[in-house]
Amino acid sequence: MIYSAAPKPVNVQSFSKENTDINPDLKRVTSRVQYKNERFIVKDRSFNRQFAHLYAERLMTMRKRLTAAAVEKWGNTPVRKLHELINDERCVVIGTVFKHMELRPNILKEVSEEHNLMPQPIRSRYTDGKDKLIIEDELQRIFVVGDLKCETSVTGVVVAVLGKEPEDDKGKFHVEDYCYQQLPEQVPRPVLDHDKFILFVSGFELGGREERPFQMQMLADLVCGQLGDLDQQEATASICHVVVAGNSLSESTQDRDTLTKAKYLSKKTCAGSVEAVKTLDEFLGQLVTSVDVTVLPGEFDPTNFSLPQQPFHQCMLPVSSQYNTLHRQTNPCDITVEGLRILGTAGQPVEDIYRYSEMEDRLAMLENTLVWGHTAPTAPDTLACYPFVKEDPFILSDCPHIYFAGCQPEYKSKLFKGAAGQEVLLLNVPRFSQTGTAILVNLRSLEAQPISFHSHFPIVDESVSPEVDK
Repeated sequence: MIYSAAPKPVNVQSFSKENTDINPDLKRVTSRVQYKNERFIVKDRSFNRQFAHLYAERLMTMRKRLTAAAVEKWGNTPVRKLHELINDERCVVIGTVFKHMELRPNILKEVSEEHNLMPQPIRSRYTDGKDKLIIEDELQRIFVVGDLKCETSVTGVVVAVLGKEPEDDKGKFHVEDYCYQQLPEQVPRPVLDHDKFILFVSGFELGGREERPFQMQMLADLVCGQLGDLDQQEATASICHVVVAGNSLSESTQDRDTLTKAKYLSKKTCAGSVEAVKTLDEFLGQLVTSVDVTVLPGEFDPTNFSLPQQPFHQCMLPVSSQYNTLHRQTNPCDITVEGLRILGTAGQPVEDIYRYSEMEDRLAMLENTLVWGHTAPTAPDTLACYPFVKEDPFILSDCPHIYFAGCQPEYKSKLFKGAAGQEVLLLNVPRFSQTGTAILVNLRSLEAQPISFHSHFPIVDESVSPEVDK
């Protein structure tokens, strides 16, 4: 469906003539927006399934693409399944990576050993030098050694490996080389007559101690043309779309303790997310009167926890939902703005890869998911995911022009170039509550530019009382 940038109930100009500092001739640029999130909409909501169906579908779908990539890279080397391996034969095996990790949380292990061991310290990462890689297909699995590094691998990635199972080391496949699926073809980037910008922002974390209402208001004023000189207003008039990429609410609004409290103790209490959602609605209400806004849910937002997260309910945003310029979308989100394909998440896949690998650069993790051909490879192993049966919606079937991850510790960007000439802008969108930073991307040139909002107030020392004249 194509949406216009004109608001529905009222016609509010973002550049008012009442303010003499605002150029009355400036007009907001319009944009053509198309949403392709149908595959992320969960319809039947049946959780009585095994996740093995999802892994099987992932392997069958990606095997064809990996076979083509293996033939292009290694020629006519035979492709074998694990039960067809011949000792000392050099061949190609295509399978799903499983990472055996001793430090990985295991509830069965914790229950069985809780009477014999002291409580283990809480970890933010679960890697260890003794971790091992296993590759498996529909019928069998085998340990992997060699060039496929355990430190940079995660469970769920489908890979083609070249090597052999030696006669003197049975049960292990020695890898000489490996490859992933080829990056899908990319629709040519349209040629725009003038600059148009899309603004990415994430991690407002409303309702917590780290929220920044003053900086958020500055952001809204900038987008709506109420901030800056005439040159700045002319630039902000070229912003045609805003993407709010997850965690609009803080983790402190979850109120998980209410599930274990007695009913009479929480009878007259109000959920911590109520006021935070109201604040978010008021903030979005300012933006949607001027520009198209796409809102993704994040880990701490009021929607389902497992991926794909479903859109915010309309009742949560009664003010901003009155405008057809507000687009409540899924996480992950797949949209097209002015002919450019934009794909991204609220950051959970990158965060999960960080926990279960030794990689430090989060932009490199985002790039790896693009190379691996899968948006969320660790789902459903360590990342909550809906048990799909006949499809895996996280497989990359189309190459995006912009690929982003929200709620990251810092801003980073990179222009990734594929073997067939594809150009993808990789974008780490930082947490606004921590950095006060939003990202502007030029749709004509794919150049990214951070915009920071900061305020400095004097710190008052309450221990020193001012002198009072008598």
